[in-house]
Amino acid sequence: MKRISFLFLFLLVNLSFAQSKGYDLGSSGVRTFQQSGFFDLSDPETVNITVSVWGWVRYPGKYKIPINTDISDLLSFAGGPMEGADLEDIRIVRVNEDSTQQMIKFSFNDVMYESRLQNRYRKVPKLDAGDVLVVPGEPKLYFRDHFSIWMSVISMLISLSILALNIIKG
Repeated sequence: MKRISFLFLFLLVNLSFAQSKGYDLGSSGVRTFQQSGFFDLSDPETVNITVSVWGWVRYPGKYKIPINTDISDLLSFAGGPMEGADLEDIRIVRVNEDSTQQMIKFSFNDVMYESRLQNRYRKVPKLDAGDVLVVPGEPKLYFRDHFSIWMSVISMLISLSILALNIIKG
């Protein structure tokens, strides 16, 4: 009888810890794929975690995913990196149990070629509940964008010089 009550108490504590840290057992059965900011890709057969993806991805937001999901899968769920994404400086922000934050930097090449890396030099982190994956980036300007900016500046300078000449003559 003591064993059964101890086992029940042990399971109850573990389940409450799992729910409080962002772990979920099973899924709600509702899959969300629209652009609402929350995407439920959970698996009813396994433990699920909630993570966030922010930055230069097509669908940033919170994701409820199976615990065995890796970073390349999470980036795929988020629609992939956008055109201006800096894939050499991807970061995971993780809040530790003692409320300190840890930022882990890595490259997308580390993710893609993880099996070829020497583990003592580089290691791609595993996702944990509450992690925030940040994909930095900046907009890329093409020739037409540069041309448009320079034509605006030149047109403004011509207009100012015409105005100055009219003021001087008048």
